Amino acid sequence: MTPNSFSISQQYPHFVTSKSRQPNVQMAQEEVYSFFVEIVKKLSPDDVLREFKGLFIDGLNSQSAHSIPGIYSIFLKDNEQELSNTLKRCIYIIVNNWTTNRKDKYIQELVNLFANESLKVKSKNFPDVNICKRWLDNFINSKDYQELKLFAGKHDESSKGHWANRYTSYLLIDQSVNENNPREQQEAARKLSRQIKDKFKFQLAIYIARSQSTVSSTTRYTNPSVLGDNVLHLIKAIVLKKGVFSHENVANIFIKQTQEQTLEEFKISIEKYLFFSVDNQEVVETLRRKFVENLSLWKKDSSQEIITKELLLRTCNRVIDSLTTENGKEPSSLFILLLTQGHSLTLVIILLKTILICRNSRRHLEIRIAHLIRYYEKYPEDECKWVINFMEVFNITFAIYVENVEYNLIKVEEQSSNPQLNLDGYRVFSQMKVDRQK
Repeated sequence: MTPNSFSISQQYPHFVTSKSRQPNVQMAQEEVYSFFVEIVKKLSPDDVLREFKGLFIDGLNSQSAHSIPGIYSIFLKDNEQELSNTLKRCIYIIVNNWTTNRKDKYIQELVNLFANESLKVKSKNFPDVNICKRWLDNFINSKDYQELKLFAGKHDESSKGHWANRYTSYLLIDQSVNENNPREQQEAARKLSRQIKDKFKFQLAIYIARSQSTVSSTTRYTNPSVLGDNVLHLIKAIVLKKGVFSHENVANIFIKQTQEQTLEEFKISIEKYLFFSVDNQEVVETLRRKFVENLSLWKKDSSQEIITKELLLRTCNRVIDSLTTENGKEPSSLFILLLTQGHSLTLVIILLKTILICRNSRRHLEIRIAHLIRYYEKYPEDECKWVINFMEVFNITFAIYVENVEYNLIKVEEQSSNPQLNLDGYRVFSQMKVDRQK
């Protein structure tokens, strides 16, 4: 089929003629959605971009228009929000298909369509056209457009640019759970977030393997973190805690021991569990005291309720809030306390232990991480080094403990009589985890 077979002017003439009677908004929206669903499957990306530009942008550039052009005639009755909703969904019908079919490079071209200087030129004789240009300009300056830009580019976790770009996967998770976003945007955000996480996970595994090999050239492998050469020592320290007292085993014991507890009893148990064997007890005591004060006030009227799966989830989410951000806008006092004193790993391990007793809280944690990134992204990188360090430690720790790659620490050199553990005498090995449920 030729591109002209799918011309929107032929299929839906009321979108491109100003003389036609204004159609029902909802019916018109469904028609244009169906149009893009059809063409994105059958046409080349260049032709899809051409159709999108023809519908939403070219009409506003025409200086010969005698009245409101094309699709904008549907929304002229002070319906800017409906125009924005329509524009967003059409965009994400395209983006979702291209993300699925690995045509991501064209998303940047879609974003660039809005960088059109002619849209800023006012029309002297047609005030309605200026209204629509202003609406489109409002979209370009909105959060919606900023979220679209997350889908453009290579999304390399170590890419140049703003420091927050390295943590795009969390911002995408936040998009994927926002029910105000069209379902195509939520789905595209989930897919791309997973792709970015998988890329980091495998880059980390490859880096670990090759950086420990004496035959590998240093130019042949890339460190996916920004922690430099210290990252391998950190990874060994994280992987070290295995065996009987591993985080996973302790979490399983905790789950069994706290069944049938009341919420009041559970609050006491989880405080002991989270701070058990955490290093730097002086800092821990201050943190523990603030944590207990925070958690004890939560749901005080429900103290005698028995812990269910739902109440466990809500409690763990509350723990996460107290350690990250309680309102989704600014960091919590506990978050600031730990990170400003250089205890990123302590905070990450406590968050990890929370997720290990309630895996369903992971999404809530990732959303809170996104909120923290949004809060700090307005600051330059030099002022956010402690936040960036936390993010890097968080990424590495969760890649090791909650993804489908298993890491083990193997001793390759005999230890000297020095009682201090020498991590240089160990090597880290990784392998895909076996799904025992199959």
